[in-house]
Amino acid sequence: MNTLILYATKHGAAGEIAKRISDQIDGAVLHDLKEGELPALDRFDCVIIGSSLYAGSIRKEAKAFLTQNATRLKGKKIGLFLSGLLESDGEKLFDSNFPPDLLQAAKAASFLGGMFDPQKAGVIERLIVKAVTKQSGYVDTINDEKIKQFTKLLNA
Repeated sequence: MNTLILYATKHGAAGEIAKRISDQIDGAVLHDLKEGELPALDRFDCVIIGSSLYAGSIRKEAKAFLTQNATRLKGKKIGLFLSGLLESDGEKLFDSNFPPDLLQAAKAASFLGGMFDPQKAGVIERLIVKAVTKQSGYVDTINDEKIKQFTKLLNA
């Protein structure tokens, strides 16, 4: 199975998750949606799309990809993941960020955790993260067990 893993990230958490997923899928191709031309979707049987969340929304690059390629994704094995520090309302976040038909067709849809490095963030972001998570230092909630489960669903 040829797998394409697309991700949109601001500070690197969704990219780190995408890399950990690719480590478990032989020959998977990683692509940051902010980088260059998209690989030809026709070459892939499976497409995994992930994004970090900001104020409950996925990154604009992920939204644009989903809007432009909804028809081309039909008939492919789909995996969807979200990255963030707080998992509350996970199902609502998927419902509000992904087209219903794509979400329904997905073999796997999971919230896989996130990271926050205060050295990569601005003052306002640090204040928001501290207010929301009650933590001010480096935070890593990426869940490797959930990543394994997610990958297993796609390999089935």
